[in-house]
Amino acid sequence: MVRILIFYKGIKNSLKNIGLILFDIDGVIRSVENSYRLALKKTVYKFCGWEPSYIDIDYAKNEGIWNNDWDLSLELIKRFIKKNKLNIEIPSKKEIINCFEKFYFGGDQNKDSKSWNGFITNEELLVDKKFFDLLHKDGIIWGFVSGAESASAKFVLEKRLGLKSPPLISMGDAPDKPDPKGFIDLSKKLLGDEFRTSNIPIAYVGDTIADVNTVINAREKIPTQKFISIGLAPPHLHSKARLKERLSYEKNLRLAGADIVLNSIYDINNIKFELFRKI
Repeated sequence: MVRILIFYKGIKNSLKNIGLILFDIDGVIRSVENSYRLALKKTVYKFCGWEPSYIDIDYAKNEGIWNNDWDLSLELIKRFIKKNKLNIEIPSKKEIINCFEKFYFGGDQNKDSKSWNGFITNEELLVDKKFFDLLHKDGIIWGFVSGAESASAKFVLEKRLGLKSPPLISMGDAPDKPDPKGFIDLSKKLLGDEFRTSNIPIAYVGDTIADVNTVINAREKIPTQKFISIGLAPPHLHSKARLKERLSYEKNLRLAGADIVLNSIYDINNIKFELFRKI
């Protein structure tokens, strides 16, 4: 008997694929303590004279709804003004965006990245291209679902990591997390018919409660599909001096519903076969 191998959209072999992993970018693929978070701090300070600490930002992120740093910047400004009963005009979202982007990109995001001189140049990579090559070799499909601007996401994935046309959902492609639409849409695109026929497990790796909630919301939308939430504390909590804070952060991820909490993104290599084993 001749066995026919069917390839979905030219990138997947149904006899070899064991699972799909989608990754957040900020705090998972790159450290943003000295880029996005610094831009957030400076933007808030610009409009109200107070600079939030990383703890202030973490507390807000743990509310599970502030995935967009523009919105969080505006929210922190509003809270500070209200708490201190200040007679300060609340900026418009457009003003927030313009200020934030000036700090972050330091130039026009639509122009060549060589002209950028903002905080984006401070970002440290947390993974390398070989990591994704190994996932592919082991039958794991991968992609990215991020709230970052397209220019920023493509810069880190294509120019810095060297990935060719990586599957990506970025800001504007779908509603902000924890709405699961972007996560579900990219999963369907990458799995094709397999999304319905074989129920290959789908995991999402993120560093915030909004990421965990995205997976939980996806389960509610499609209860027949196995979705796995993988949490990871952001890089700024991984120093010895912040161990207590990291453990607290990881506890919050578990309480929110994360199935697994990793110490490092590279730990996926140690659990991937167990993660996607047939049940």
